[in-house]
Amino acid sequence: MKMIKRMNWLILLLFTIVSCSKDSPGVDETEGETGEEIDNTSLSLVDSKATETTKALYANLWVVQQNGTMFGHHDDLIYGRNWYAENGRSDIKDIVGDYPAVFSVDVAEIMDDRSDASDLNDDRIRTIKEARSRGEVIIANMHLNNPLTGGDSWDNSSNIVAKEILTEGSVTQVKYLGWLDKLADFANNLKDNNGELIPIIFRPFHEHTQTWSWWGRSATTQTEFLQLWKFTVDYLKDSKQVHNFIYAISPQLDQAGSKESFLFRWPGDDYVDFIGMDSYHGTNTSAFSTNLRNLALLSGEKMMPCGVTETGVEGIRNGDGTPITEYWTREIGIPLSGKEISMVVLWRNKYDPSNTGHHYFAPFEGEPTAPNFRDFYDMSHILFSGDLPNMYSMPNDVTVK
Repeated sequence: MKMIKRMNWLILLLFTIVSCSKDSPGVDETEGETGEEIDNTSLSLVDSKATETTKALYANLWVVQQNGTMFGHHDDLIYGRNWYAENGRSDIKDIVGDYPAVFSVDVAEIMDDRSDASDLNDDRIRTIKEARSRGEVIIANMHLNNPLTGGDSWDNSSNIVAKEILTEGSVTQVKYLGWLDKLADFANNLKDNNGELIPIIFRPFHEHTQTWSWWGRSATTQTEFLQLWKFTVDYLKDSKQVHNFIYAISPQLDQAGSKESFLFRWPGDDYVDFIGMDSYHGTNTSAFSTNLRNLALLSGEKMMPCGVTETGVEGIRNGDGTPITEYWTREIGIPLSGKEISMVVLWRNKYDPSNTGHHYFAPFEGEPTAPNFRDFYDMSHILFSGDLPNMYSMPNDVTVK
């Protein structure tokens, strides 16, 4: 089955390269040496100085979503339901014998006041390099502590945090810039086996549409959020010379929305590279399908790749505690079929070997939905690590500036 899936992917990729529609927006037409028309898709990044490898990854995110959706899992290589910081381990690999195509990781503990005490920062770096060595895609969010109050990222008790960060010379700004300095140091020293910087899809201030965070809609004005986003991006790329980031925005949409729902507090096309969506819709398949369709439409209009950057059902259980036995094929695989979405990333499996709770979002050995996940793995449009083309080599007929 896996060989058939890989052959289907190669056929689809070849078809995309040789027959990209000349009616697509943003496509330039030129003539080849024999007079035939050659189509070239032109994309652009926020960072004009992005590394060549970062540009190649960005181009491949666009190409991949024309043919399938990469499966991802948060913290998958760092810990699982019953193991912790074991080299080469993955709950997903335990089930299907292959790693996720996308490795999601949180960089907040690398940045904020927890950085010196965190027991997992070395493992975060190790596993990012491990994922890159297999050609997988890395995406990073940040549950950053509140730099004004000292609380966590869920501390929305003050509505002046963003204002204080943006106030020149304030104590809060100095602290926040120090945290960005640590992120920049991490990014600028994160290198693969060939000594090249590892590209990261970076999604700061995720779920800004919600009220729970200090950067969310209840604690910031629209102007403050937009200024905070631009201040952060400009500082990283211009002041700290971080050139291996692809900047992703990720509003949370749980109920069916419109295409415009993704543009809530939109920083502008010149400050966004990737359109994400965090979706905790449960089993509201209709809402998920509607939002996927609108996300793909917006992606095509803006010529930016897109993806589901977080999703899942905690415990993969119904309200009565019974497992959602066909969750993977019915609620994830089928809605993604025919949609031009580059990735779907499940939230984490908390390390809980005593099974004291149900905080997990992906299967693991012995979990009741694992058999259906194997069926999901075999779906031709769902891509895992072994299905990926070379994501870090520029594909034909795509340019990135």
